[in-house]
Amino acid sequence: MKLFNLENKVAIVTGASRGIGKSIAFQLARAGAKVVVSSRKLDACEAVVKEIEAEGATAMAISASIAVKEQLEKMIQQTREAWGPIDILVCNAASNPYYGPMTGMSDEVFNKIMHNNVLSSAWLCNMVYPDMKAKKNGAIVLVSSVGGLHGSPVIGAYNISKAADMQLARNLAVEWGPDNIRVNCIAPGLIRTDFAKALTDDPVKAGMVEKETPLRRIGDPDDIGGIAVLLASAAGKYITGQTIVADGGMMIR
Repeated sequence: MKLFNLENKVAIVTGASRGIGKSIAFQLARAGAKVVVSSRKLDACEAVVKEIEAEGATAMAISASIAVKEQLEKMIQQTREAWGPIDILVCNAASNPYYGPMTGMSDEVFNKIMHNNVLSSAWLCNMVYPDMKAKKNGAIVLVSSVGGLHGSPVIGAYNISKAADMQLARNLAVEWGPDNIRVNCIAPGLIRTDFAKALTDDPVKAGMVEKETPLRRIGDPDDIGGIAVLLASAAGKYITGQTIVADGGMMIR
């Protein structure tokens, strides 16, 4: 469908070597975009690129740590040199190095979570802004979490960072809307990824989630990838500043 066609578009996806990021990279490539697959580990990115190319789509691997601004700047520059201006940015990479109450949490841990999950996204958005402004067209997708919509006694700082992602999208959508740049969030619920293994691999905990979720199942990465295509394509050209919750109905149960 023309509405979802991303041919001749250049996209960058961080945290794209596995899980949700990998699915998003695949779906953007299947829609016709040239996709930069990025994460800290180059070999893992190259493996994803081979899978994408095996389907006849176009991708390129660039390693970069979201914690290091210089590495992100280099990734942006390499992308421009290879394919030209960037049309689509998906900030998926994030970290959660702490599981437990916020009471007594060290400044170092809190700062790391906010640095990797919020500041790095702000960096990347500002890095691609000149390309999108020049074209008067662009789409940015921040992968947040339903954690940003509720409290938690064990991942509170992570949830704060994910709520901040939603506000970052709203702020930039207001600022950059006149340049026809759309900025949105996806807030996944529990998805079967390495990031969520502690829950999804526990039959008791997983069973409880499935029972309480209206759709009666835990999500898969491909439940999220298609939403990124919607937000990046003409099909979503009047959506900006929004957070799309994809959690099987858990939050409305």
